[in-house]
Amino acid sequence: MIKPIRDRILIKPAEAETKTASGLFIPDNAKDGSVKGTVISAGTGRVAENGTVVSLVVSEGDTVMYTKGAGQTVKVKDVEHLILTEDQILAIVE
Repeated sequence: MIKPIRDRILIKPAEAETKTASGLFIPDNAKDGSVKGTVISAGTGRVAENGTVVSLVVSEGDTVMYTKGAGQTVKVKDVEHLILTEDQILAIVE
């Protein structure tokens, strides 16, 4: 298990879409890649200028959207994951 530190977040990217909403198949060379994923684990938060710890707004199990191309790729049990900072998270999908 990987436990991120500070404002780092471990994400399992969602599978890239293979079909459009209207049923058209997307060719491999046209796929943009995923910008959604599930939070697997998160650090304790970032340290503010006054020294206090500010909690993260995401938590384990949240589905999030993140900046395309962001983060560092890591393998966990032979499955690719990303480690992102909180600033690279764009939204929580509800």
